[in-house]
Amino acid sequence: MRKFLTIAAAAGALLTAGVANAQTPSFFRIVSGSAGGNYFPMAGLLANAISNPPGSRPCEKGGSCGVPGLIAIAQSANGSVANVNAIQSGASESGLVQSDVAFWAYNGTGVFEGKEKLDKLRAIATLYPEHIHIVLPKDSKIKTFEEMRGRRIGVGLPASGAQVGALLILNAAGLEKNKDFTAEELNTSQSAERLADGQLDAFLTVTGAPSSGIAQLASTAGLQLMSIPEAIQKQVIAEAPFYFGSPIKAGVYDGMTEDANTLAVAAQWLVSADQSEDLVYGITKALWNENTRKLLDSGHAKGKDVQTATALDAIGIPLHRGAERFYKEAGLLK
Repeated sequence: MRKFLTIAAAAGALLTAGVANAQTPSFFRIVSGSAGGNYFPMAGLLANAISNPPGSRPCEKGGSCGVPGLIAIAQSANGSVANVNAIQSGASESGLVQSDVAFWAYNGTGVFEGKEKLDKLRAIATLYPEHIHIVLPKDSKIKTFEEMRGRRIGVGLPASGAQVGALLILNAAGLEKNKDFTAEELNTSQSAERLADGQLDAFLTVTGAPSSGIAQLASTAGLQLMSIPEAIQKQVIAEAPFYFGSPIKAGVYDGMTEDANTLAVAAQWLVSADQSEDLVYGITKALWNENTRKLLDSGHAKGKDVQTATALDAIGIPLHRGAERFYKEAGLLK
């Protein structure tokens, strides 16, 4: 597995650990996505929210409201498929994953057909919707999927949910990878750079809107977002029922004057069943703390979409028993 790039969620946490000799710090990893997407910065926010290093001021005195003694770490990774495998194997305690990938991995269906079921996957919460983006250069003449035939198309990194989604769309449109088009396996930032340089004709990715990498492309080189025809949307939904029709609204990106009619899937926070009930209960409680609300609202464009009202939407795998306990106590689950 590729080497992860890590960031500590609580800066200076280890420097303060020595003053709290009654408490031993514990570490908790959140694997996410690559640069230019939403998973990595969102994982950083979540890591900050649930961390409460030894020596921190108590929550009621303006300090951390996370899990006492916990130091959470956000890790950059390839995305959903890599993340479910990392959780199952114990290479990470938790990770951000698309809802369709989570369902297929847990049940051994879809893109995991014929593979061993990843039965340790458990859900903490649904976070926000992720949209299929079909990105074209500002001056592109491509208007239909048929006109993508023979082109160079970015499809996301290997073992990413973005590539799963991209190929679902392209296959539904009758385009097969490296037969009907040249597939470039790149992350969002790499795809945006190559599109701006004329090295790609289009790229597809699954990410929350706005995505920082796509927003940067829109504000510098400009772009077009292509809509997905209704017939293709229906075909994808029939194969992957966790997708749903959801437009990317006009104005989300610079120069975008019309809605892009596309599909979306839910971004979810998963954890290993091996994690203790008390720990995951504490993590879930910290996620929905009012201080975390402030952090989410101000920390990232998708933060406002992380709400208790949708926390249990589109979850097709079991909740972790600790998360289930919290939601029952909060009256969100019977």
